[in-house]
Amino acid sequence: MRRRTFIAGLGSAAAWPVVARAQQPARMRRIGVLMNLATDDPESLTRIAAFHQGLQEVGWNIGRNVQIDYRSGLGDADRYRRYAAELVALAPDVILATGGTTVKPLLQATRTVPIVFVQMIDPVGQGYVASLERPGGSVTGFMIVEFSISGKWPELLKQIAPSVTRVAVLRDPALGSGTSQFAVIQAVAASLRMEEVTPVDVRDVGETERAVAAFARGSNGGLIVTTSTLAQVHRELIITLAARHRLPAVYPFRYFVTGGGLISYGPDTIDQYRRAAGYVDRILKGEKPADLPVQMPTKYVTVLNLKTAKALGLTIPETLLATADEVIQ
Repeated sequence: MRRRTFIAGLGSAAAWPVVARAQQPARMRRIGVLMNLATDDPESLTRIAAFHQGLQEVGWNIGRNVQIDYRSGLGDADRYRRYAAELVALAPDVILATGGTTVKPLLQATRTVPIVFVQMIDPVGQGYVASLERPGGSVTGFMIVEFSISGKWPELLKQIAPSVTRVAVLRDPALGSGTSQFAVIQAVAASLRMEEVTPVDVRDVGETERAVAAFARGSNGGLIVTTSTLAQVHRELIITLAARHRLPAVYPFRYFVTGGGLISYGPDTIDQYRRAAGYVDRILKGEKPADLPVQMPTKYVTVLNLKTAKALGLTIPETLLATADEVIQ
């Protein structure tokens, strides 16, 4: 933060006590962060680094004029409630909420501390903001996808694996967004002559393993992974299951593919953390969340893993190779 310089006439300044002329230190500001992934998860570390970089670019230096407290819920409702209360008790100036499951417990703990969310789906439908243009309360931030984007996933699956006629959709049924994404996928899959669309619950690891194994006993199957905290938390298991059962799979985010998944289509999640730092800065400087519009992703990217495609015996269409934003060898 740029320090203000006070210039006074020499005559009057000479009469002031030394303590009055001394510059008062800037008040340390405090940011709380409620995360959905573990703080030592490689993806979390990348997100945190982007958020820190964004803060530094606008003059905030951690440990000098701003302090950040982190908590992680890992998709567990009780953890979210407990850690939301802990963060609010620390009296932060603003809270960064990552993922749709973090906002509700924070609002249960406070209606006055400003909240900036990232990776949110349908904040209006969930009642967190009055509208995207004028949130109207203590919450604003950055949406991750519109439901219509879910229709791209079965299209991409059919493009990369034309023989697929059956799809298992991994979702969290406790989330309204999971149900809505499934409905869009189901509608688009029918237009692609996919005969079967099966929901698979990702809330229980054992159940997920059994459901995917049962689905894989049939032929011409593929997977679609929707956006949910639990899918992110258990992404290594999901990627392993897809490889074990030789199921081509489409994922919502790049880091699934860098971790060994086949292909992804979704927004640049890291960019949201840089942009969120800008909103946090504006709130720390006096603006209100009610006046900061909810923003949509500015870029969607397709990422392809050629090594995984080769292991599955897939021949990648030249058009897909040409249009992919990133190809991992």
